[in-house]
Amino acid sequence: MQRLAIYDMDKTITAKPTWTRFLLHVARTRAPWRLGLFPVVGLGGLAFLARRIDRAGLKRLSHRLLLGRALPPAEMTAVAEAFADLELQKGVLQGARAQIEADRAAGYRLVMATASHRYYAEAIGKKLGFDDVIATNAKRDGQGHILSELEGENCYGPVKLHMIENWLAAESLHRANCYVRAYSDHVSDAPLLGWADEAFAVNAHGPLAKLAAARGWSQLDWRHG
Repeated sequence: MQRLAIYDMDKTITAKPTWTRFLLHVARTRAPWRLGLFPVVGLGGLAFLARRIDRAGLKRLSHRLLLGRALPPAEMTAVAEAFADLELQKGVLQGARAQIEADRAAGYRLVMATASHRYYAEAIGKKLGFDDVIATNAKRDGQGHILSELEGENCYGPVKLHMIENWLAAESLHRANCYVRAYSDHVSDAPLLGWADEAFAVNAHGPLAKLAAARGWSQLDWRHG
Protein backbone atom coordinates (compact mmCIF):
# COMPACT_ATOMS: atom_id res chain seq x y z
CA MET A 1 0.00 0.00 0.00
CA GLN A 2 1.46 3.35 -1.14
CA ARG A 3 0.71 6.15 1.32
CA LEU A 4 0.31 9.62 -0.22
CA ALA A 5 -0.03 12.97 1.54
CA ILE A 6 -1.29 15.56 -0.96
CA TYR A 7 -1.03 19.22 0.02
CA ASP A 8 -2.41 22.36 -1.57
CA MET A 9 0.09 25.25 -1.29
CA ASP A 10 -1.39 28.76 -1.08
CA LYS A 11 -2.92 29.48 2.35
CA THR A 12 -2.56 25.82 3.26
CA ILE A 13 1.24 25.64 3.54
CA THR A 14 1.87 29.36 3.06
CA ALA A 15 0.30 32.10 5.14
CA LYS A 16 -0.62 34.16 2.08
CA PRO A 17 -1.25 33.60 -1.65
CA THR A 18 2.03 33.48 -3.55
CA TRP A 19 1.25 34.38 -7.17
CA THR A 20 1.08 38.17 -6.94
CA ARG A 21 4.04 38.29 -4.59
CA PHE A 22 6.06 36.15 -6.98
CA LEU A 23 5.20 38.43 -9.90
CA LEU A 24 6.25 41.51 -7.94
CA HIS A 25 9.44 39.80 -6.80
CA VAL A 26 10.43 38.99 -10.39
CA ALA A 27 9.52 42.44 -11.71
CA ARG A 28 11.44 44.12 -8.89
CA THR A 29 14.45 41.88 -9.54
CA ARG A 30 14.56 41.85 -13.35
CA ALA A 31 12.73 44.91 -14.67
CA PRO A 32 11.53 47.41 -12.04
CA TRP A 33 9.80 49.48 -14.72
CA ARG A 34 7.23 46.68 -15.01
CA LEU A 35 5.95 47.56 -11.54
CA GLY A 36 4.22 50.49 -13.25
CA LEU A 37 2.04 47.93 -15.05
CA PHE A 38 0.73 46.47 -11.81
CA PRO A 39 -2.45 48.61 -11.85
CA VAL A 40 -3.36 46.89 -15.14
CA VAL A 41 -3.05 43.57 -13.33
CA GLY A 42 -5.47 45.00 -10.78
CA LEU A 43 -7.92 45.80 -13.57
CA GLY A 44 -7.55 42.21 -14.73
CA GLY A 45 -8.49 41.11 -11.22
CA LEU A 46 -11.65 43.20 -11.42
CA ALA A 47 -12.45 41.65 -14.80
CA PHE A 48 -12.07 38.22 -13.20
CA LEU A 49 -14.43 39.15 -10.37
CA ALA A 50 -16.91 40.39 -12.99
CA ARG A 51 -16.46 37.04 -14.81
CA ARG A 52 -15.14 38.73 -17.95
CA ILE A 53 -12.04 36.53 -17.87
CA ASP A 54 -11.34 33.22 -16.14
CA ARG A 55 -8.55 32.31 -13.72
CA ALA A 56 -6.33 31.05 -16.52
CA GLY A 57 -6.85 34.29 -18.46
CA LEU A 58 -5.93 36.36 -15.43
CA LYS A 59 -2.83 34.24 -14.95
CA ARG A 60 -1.79 34.76 -18.59
CA LEU A 61 -2.36 38.52 -18.39
CA SER A 62 -0.44 39.06 -15.16
CA HIS A 63 2.45 36.85 -16.33
CA ARG A 64 2.71 38.76 -19.62
CA LEU A 65 2.69 42.17 -17.93
CA LEU A 66 5.06 41.54 -15.01
CA LEU A 67 7.29 38.72 -16.25
CA GLY A 68 7.42 39.63 -19.93
CA ARG A 69 6.76 37.73 -23.15
CA ALA A 70 9.40 35.06 -22.61
CA LEU A 71 11.93 34.22 -19.90
CA PRO A 72 15.03 32.09 -20.46
CA PRO A 73 14.81 29.02 -18.21
CA ALA A 74 18.03 29.87 -16.36
CA GLU A 75 16.64 33.30 -15.41
CA MET A 76 13.35 31.80 -14.29
CA THR A 77 15.16 29.21 -12.18
CA ALA A 78 17.24 31.93 -10.50
CA VAL A 79 14.29 34.16 -9.59
CA ALA A 80 12.16 31.16 -8.54
CA GLU A 81 14.88 29.86 -6.23
CA ALA A 82 15.33 33.30 -4.68
CA PHE A 83 11.60 33.66 -4.14
CA ALA A 84 11.39 30.17 -2.64
CA ASP A 85 14.17 31.04 -0.19
CA LEU A 86 12.24 34.13 0.91
CA GLU A 87 9.04 32.13 1.26
CA LEU A 88 10.69 29.52 3.43
CA GLN A 89 12.14 32.25 5.64
CA LYS A 90 8.93 34.21 6.15
CA GLY A 91 5.90 32.66 4.51
CA VAL A 92 5.53 29.00 5.51
CA LEU A 93 3.23 28.21 8.42
CA GLN A 94 4.85 26.34 11.28
CA GLY A 95 1.87 24.03 11.57
CA ALA A 96 2.34 23.06 7.95
CA ARG A 97 6.03 22.34 8.50
CA ALA A 98 5.19 20.14 11.47
CA GLN A 99 2.55 18.15 9.56
CA ILE A 100 4.83 17.70 6.56
CA GLU A 101 7.54 16.32 8.84
CA ALA A 102 5.03 14.06 10.61
CA ASP A 103 3.75 12.65 7.32
CA ARG A 104 7.30 12.09 6.10
CA ALA A 105 8.19 10.29 9.33
CA ALA A 106 5.08 8.13 8.96
CA GLY A 107 6.24 6.99 5.52
CA TYR A 108 3.97 9.09 3.32
CA ARG A 109 5.08 10.14 -0.15
CA LEU A 110 4.70 13.93 -0.09
CA VAL A 111 2.90 15.48 -3.06
CA MET A 112 2.18 19.16 -3.58
CA ALA A 113 -0.81 19.84 -5.85
CA THR A 114 -1.33 23.53 -6.55
CA ALA A 115 -2.85 25.91 -9.07
CA SER A 116 0.32 27.99 -8.84
CA HIS A 117 2.77 27.83 -11.72
CA ARG A 118 5.24 24.97 -11.58
CA TYR A 119 8.14 27.28 -12.39
CA TYR A 120 8.16 28.56 -8.80
CA ALA A 121 5.91 26.14 -6.88
CA GLU A 122 8.35 23.33 -7.61
CA ALA A 123 11.19 25.32 -6.05
CA ILE A 124 9.13 25.84 -2.88
CA GLY A 125 8.05 22.20 -2.82
CA LYS A 126 11.54 20.82 -3.20
CA LYS A 127 12.90 23.08 -0.45
CA LEU A 128 10.18 21.76 1.86
CA GLY A 129 11.11 18.18 1.02
CA PHE A 130 8.19 17.25 -1.22
CA ASP A 131 8.76 14.22 -3.39
CA ASP A 132 6.53 15.38 -6.24
CA VAL A 133 4.87 18.60 -7.41
CA ILE A 134 1.73 18.77 -9.56
CA ALA A 135 1.05 22.32 -10.76
CA THR A 136 -0.02 24.58 -13.59
CA ASN A 137 2.43 24.40 -16.49
CA ALA A 138 3.56 27.15 -18.85
CA LYS A 139 4.21 26.77 -22.54
CA ARG A 140 7.73 27.13 -23.88
CA ASP A 141 9.00 28.32 -27.25
CA GLY A 142 11.49 26.52 -29.48
CA GLN A 143 14.41 27.81 -27.38
CA GLY A 144 12.83 26.63 -24.14
CA HIS A 145 11.87 30.17 -23.05
CA ILE A 146 8.92 30.23 -20.66
CA LEU A 147 5.83 31.92 -22.12
CA SER A 148 2.69 33.40 -20.58
CA GLU A 149 0.38 30.84 -22.21
CA LEU A 150 -0.61 27.74 -20.25
CA GLU A 151 0.44 24.25 -21.27
CA GLY A 152 -2.73 22.29 -20.60
CA GLU A 153 -5.24 23.45 -18.02
CA ASN A 154 -5.03 25.52 -14.87
CA CYS A 155 -4.52 23.08 -11.96
CA TYR A 156 -7.62 24.23 -10.06
CA GLY A 157 -10.82 22.65 -8.80
CA PRO A 158 -11.87 19.46 -10.59
CA VAL A 159 -8.90 19.85 -12.96
CA LYS A 160 -6.53 19.43 -10.02
CA LEU A 161 -8.01 16.02 -9.20
CA HIS A 162 -7.84 15.03 -12.87
CA MET A 163 -4.15 16.01 -12.97
CA ILE A 164 -3.50 14.00 -9.82
CA GLU A 165 -5.16 10.97 -11.41
CA ASN A 166 -3.00 11.44 -14.52
CA TRP A 167 0.07 11.66 -12.30
CA LEU A 168 -0.90 8.41 -10.57
CA ALA A 169 -1.17 6.70 -13.94
CA ALA A 170 2.21 8.08 -15.06
CA GLU A 171 3.77 6.78 -11.84
CA SER A 172 2.11 3.36 -12.35
CA LEU A 173 0.18 3.81 -9.11
CA HIS A 174 -3.34 2.43 -8.77
CA ARG A 175 -5.83 4.31 -6.62
CA ALA A 176 -7.02 1.06 -5.02
CA ASN A 177 -3.46 0.44 -3.83
CA CYS A 178 -3.01 3.91 -2.32
CA TYR A 179 -4.01 5.43 0.99
CA VAL A 180 -4.44 9.17 0.50
CA ARG A 181 -4.43 12.09 2.88
CA ALA A 182 -5.35 15.49 1.39
CA TYR A 183 -4.95 18.96 2.88
CA SER A 184 -6.50 22.18 1.54
CA ASP A 185 -7.83 25.55 2.68
CA HIS A 186 -10.36 26.12 -0.12
CA VAL A 187 -13.69 24.69 -1.17
CA SER A 188 -12.46 24.49 -4.78
CA ASP A 189 -10.53 21.41 -3.63
CA ALA A 190 -13.71 19.62 -2.53
CA PRO A 191 -13.29 17.06 -5.38
CA LEU A 192 -9.82 16.16 -4.08
CA LEU A 193 -10.90 16.09 -0.44
CA GLY A 194 -13.86 13.88 -1.26
CA TRP A 195 -11.62 11.50 -3.22
CA ALA A 196 -9.09 11.15 -0.39
CA ASP A 197 -9.26 8.53 2.35
CA GLU A 198 -8.54 11.24 4.94
CA ALA A 199 -9.56 14.83 4.23
CA PHE A 200 -8.25 17.82 6.17
CA ALA A 201 -9.77 21.27 5.81
CA VAL A 202 -6.83 23.46 6.81
CA ASN A 203 -7.17 27.15 7.69
CA ALA A 204 -10.55 26.78 6.02
CA HIS A 205 -12.54 29.73 4.72
CA GLY A 206 -16.27 29.78 5.46
CA PRO A 207 -17.59 27.65 2.59
CA LEU A 208 -15.02 24.90 3.15
CA ALA A 209 -15.53 24.93 6.93
CA LYS A 210 -19.27 24.47 6.39
CA LEU A 211 -18.72 21.66 3.87
CA ALA A 212 -16.17 19.96 6.13
CA ALA A 213 -18.64 19.95 9.01
CA ALA A 214 -21.29 18.42 6.76
CA ARG A 215 -18.95 15.79 5.33
CA GLY A 216 -17.20 14.93 8.59
CA TRP A 217 -13.78 16.07 7.35
CA SER A 218 -11.17 16.97 9.95
CA GLN A 219 -10.50 20.67 10.43
CA LEU A 220 -7.06 22.03 11.29
CA ASP A 221 -5.80 25.57 11.87
CA TRP A 222 -2.11 26.10 11.17
CA ARG A 223 -2.31 29.91 11.29
CA HIS A 224 -1.77 30.12 15.05
CA GLY A 225 0.87 28.68 17.28
